[in-house]
Amino acid sequence: MKFAALKNTQLVLALLAAGAIGGAGVSAFNVAHSVATAAAPAVISANAGTLAPLPGVPVALPDFSQITERYGPAVVNISVTGTTKVRNESPLAQGDDDDNDDAQSGDPFFEFFKRFQQGPGRPGGVPREVPTRGQGSGFIVSADGIILTNAHVVRDAKEVTVKLTDRREYRAKVLGADPKTDVAVLRIEAKNLPVVTLGKVSDLKVGEWVLAIGSPFGFENTVTAGVVSAKGRSLPDDSAVPFIQTDVAVNPGNSGGPLFNTRGEVVGINSQIYTRSGGYQGVSFAIPIDVAARIKNQLVATGKVEHARLGVAVQEVNQAFADSFKLDRPEGALVSSVEKGGPGDKAGLQSGDVIRGVNGQRIVSSGDLPAIIGLATPGDSIKLDVWRQGAAKELTAKLGSADEKSAKAATKKEAPNQGKLGLALRPMQPDEKQEAGVDNGLVVQQATGAAALAGVEVGDVLLSINGVPVKNIEQVRATVAKAEKSVALLIQRGDSKIFVPVNLG
Repeated sequence: MKFAALKNTQLVLALLAAGAIGGAGVSAFNVAHSVATAAAPAVISANAGTLAPLPGVPVALPDFSQITERYGPAVVNISVTGTTKVRNESPLAQGDDDDNDDAQSGDPFFEFFKRFQQGPGRPGGVPREVPTRGQGSGFIVSADGIILTNAHVVRDAKEVTVKLTDRREYRAKVLGADPKTDVAVLRIEAKNLPVVTLGKVSDLKVGEWVLAIGSPFGFENTVTAGVVSAKGRSLPDDSAVPFIQTDVAVNPGNSGGPLFNTRGEVVGINSQIYTRSGGYQGVSFAIPIDVAARIKNQLVATGKVEHARLGVAVQEVNQAFADSFKLDRPEGALVSSVEKGGPGDKAGLQSGDVIRGVNGQRIVSSGDLPAIIGLATPGDSIKLDVWRQGAAKELTAKLGSADEKSAKAATKKEAPNQGKLGLALRPMQPDEKQEAGVDNGLVVQQATGAAALAGVEVGDVLLSINGVPVKNIEQVRATVAKAEKSVALLIQRGDSKIFVPVNLG
């Protein structure tokens, strides 16, 4: 991450206040802004669409100074030294680097989730060990020296130093780290330390004010505030965490710092940002404190964490899939493949099933499922509310351990609205079935029209349509003829399976 050096700080701040500077230069500073005391809020009238005042008196904005004064001393600065492998650059390697940078710049996920701790390293050349330094934040949860932070803050660390607000420094021991949830636990040899109070994420409301304290760019005990933008946010990084999304300003060095509610309770650990510039752009994510506390307890007790596994790959249910599977709304986790012999297979789950609930908890987005399963305990029995071929079912699964084999989530964008199916198919030969590991299927010989636009390619194997295994070409034609808007095709390409929605126009 690169930031231009600013020599005349006073001048820059004055220009910022005057509105003369914008763009990337603003991201290096926290610029205070004034907000007037909120007037009586209003709602839209059900009758004429006009604004009607809500009952109650005007609400003043919160004063975070008391929270900062009381709990700020429990927030620590973390410095890390270690080594990492990088590749020596050479004239030839630099040419490869430029190509790689171009490719990365075209990847929408390359800058998508930037951890707040940066390390050196470029591809190309001969690997070598180089020293690294990093900074992050943390907070004390036990007076005898237990500290919570992010796993990525202390990744590959050989030495971890914790600095308190009273300038005392301690060498910290990493009791354990869980990359799956990005939670780590440190211990320092000290007594009677200031501690934070942990809150309940269930009591946190979208729109509620929250406060972050951390060390962005090394500026210790920096305070920023904002609101909760969303809860239970699933991210496209195979995470098992239902993140809290906020608009609190967080930057490199804020990693691992606490997120407070207006009652002074920690409700999350600041962990990730959405960015295309490398710095804060208004979207931040925090790990719910109940998730972090559960991980902390396991790490303190055993030094490791066990996550549960269902053994299925799932993807989003969009409107096209909802129409194809006759769902009343586009919600749930669509099962695209089931691991043979895994917990899901033993429970009776099948490709084409839509999981709509777990133990009574509603599954809206496909990411809700791995978040729930990943935070359960191996060996737990769960009840699954499943939609299969137009009817509701209830299945019971006994969860396995994620250490055995990681589950994965597949995603597929909704296809454009185009005409007919546009597939030329042929039956599979016995040797092809054996090689693909399937009992039935049709090979795609040509893909045009709606199917091609949806992403179906020559050589793909069509396994099912609308959740029903395909047996012959006539069956596919009959299903397409009866479909009103769309069909859902289960496609196998190599070792991967994914449902593809095809809009029929």
